[in-house]
Amino acid sequence: MSKLGTLGARLHRGEIGYDFVGKRKIWYGISILITITAILGLTVRGLNMGIEFQGGAVFTTEKTSVSVTQAEKDAQVASGHDAIVQKLGNGGLRIQIAGIDTDKSDQIKEQLAKDLSVDAEKINADLVGPSWGDQIANKAWEGLAIFMVLVVIYLAIAFEWRMALAALVALIHDITITVGIYALVGFEVTPGTVIGLLTILGYSLYDTVVVFDSLKEQTKDITKQTRWTYSDVADRSINGTLVRSINTTVVALLPVGGLLFIGGGVLGAGMLNDISLSLFVGLAAGAYSSIFIATPLVADLKEREPQMKALRKRVLAKRAQAAATGESLEPPVTEAYDDEPDDAAPAVVGPRNQPASRSRGRGRPSGKRR
Repeated sequence: MSKLGTLGARLHRGEIGYDFVGKRKIWYGISILITITAILGLTVRGLNMGIEFQGGAVFTTEKTSVSVTQAEKDAQVASGHDAIVQKLGNGGLRIQIAGIDTDKSDQIKEQLAKDLSVDAEKINADLVGPSWGDQIANKAWEGLAIFMVLVVIYLAIAFEWRMALAALVALIHDITITVGIYALVGFEVTPGTVIGLLTILGYSLYDTVVVFDSLKEQTKDITKQTRWTYSDVADRSINGTLVRSINTTVVALLPVGGLLFIGGGVLGAGMLNDISLSLFVGLAAGAYSSIFIATPLVADLKEREPQMKALRKRVLAKRAQAAATGESLEPPVTEAYDDEPDDAAPAVVGPRNQPASRSRGRGRPSGKRR
């Protein structure tokens, strides 16, 4: 078994673990700092909305020797608006100008033909009216709001309202960071960006639900024992699914990174940036929020319940008593035979214990191993 596989198995059995919940204030602080940075970027720079949202025109030319920088200057002079120019694979140019009226498109087209030394008849113009752009923007916000509402309802029914609230906070966290990165980088926001946002929200939700499902299973009848607090079990749930979350995130980020850095950066296919950046940032933020935000927040909310407060008090009192007497709270662990099946039932609450060896009265000499 690989080292990562061995580590994952030990985390799942509860033999080792990291105190995610105990250090939650650190993660909250990091998230707040990143979120503030994203909001500042959004406030100062704003989003570079595509013509699908604010209306405008896209002019596609035939092959030309004019540089992208020069074409941007010519398009700005011809239209009076900022322009986004991309070099196409066939040597032509894609010139996007937002905020212009459709009745001015012919005039701008003629001027561009002169400045770029191309035939006006061979310049293709795609026009988008501002009213249609407003409708697309409204539909995008409506779709996002409906998605959020359905997520909260589902989680409240399948789990409980505290988990639904924590998942909602994590999703808002992911959206804010992704949108803020778009503002800081200056990439264009298109319908593809909205599709990417909805995709990463679903991925983030899946990662969160995996941890929540483990937490729900392990906290059944948690108040009937005095060994583990709710936060202890929450840590157990995160550690038990940690390697799985890392693996799925890395596997998902590799092809998306190829689209973003190779397709959009090296090959110059700028339209790939619309969806690939939102996917790349959102996948990373979603994995982070599932581990460091959602589950610690659930533990925070649950620890405020009277019964969980009472459980925590009993557990801490028992630990203090054991520390005073030098007694270990861990049960004795004996070594199992290597050739025997590991079918010992796991503990319902808290980290699983290593399986104890069975009776050695099967004709095998006591104290000897094969």
